[in-house]
Amino acid sequence: MSNLAVVYFSGSGKTHLMAEAIAEGATQVIGMKVELLRIVEEQIIKGAWQDAEILEKLNQADAIVFGSPTYMGGVAGQFKLFIDAASEVWFRQGWKDKIAAGFTHGSCPSGDQQSTLIYLAINAAQHGMLWVNVGDLPSQYLEKDDGVNRLGSFLGVMGQGIDMSGEEAKLALAPGDRLTAFLFGKRIAEAVQRWNHVP
Repeated sequence: MSNLAVVYFSGSGKTHLMAEAIAEGATQVIGMKVELLRIVEEQIIKGAWQDAEILEKLNQADAIVFGSPTYMGGVAGQFKLFIDAASEVWFRQGWKDKIAAGFTHGSCPSGDQQSTLIYLAINAAQHGMLWVNVGDLPSQYLEKDDGVNRLGSFLGVMGQGIDMSGEEAKLALAPGDRLTAFLFGKRIAEAVQRWNHVP
């Protein structure tokens, strides 16, 4: 059994929906156990993120998928506090050679989401992790209408708000973004199995 952890912060709930879709995709791979680990306000004490249980689960995982909404051109402050707290793991290279990947959600078509993905990838590189990219061409180039990778992001998955109003908009992902996240989860899980030499 391989373990994949999705660690993320979600403010409006969209990043949480992406995390769920990634987890659902990953569980399509036989022998893959997935755990969602959400960063929440209660873990922030005196300006620092603290949760030894989550860190231990990440230490035990074969792969870590990082997720944050894009706020003001980067990761959310709550997620940055988690990254800073994980510097003790970095110092001993505790996540070295684990598979890593990342995702983000923003309300605008660009919204500088690429900055968030670059930050997540650099953080993984500093930990000595192995980064998995999206691996899907945008569906419009394949003359498909399923919306896969509709934003043309290759470093990691991007999601973007949809044209809906009211409560519906808060509770929904664009269908293509959900499908992209699902396929991304499956791709990450397959990479983990390949890396661990699981037949």
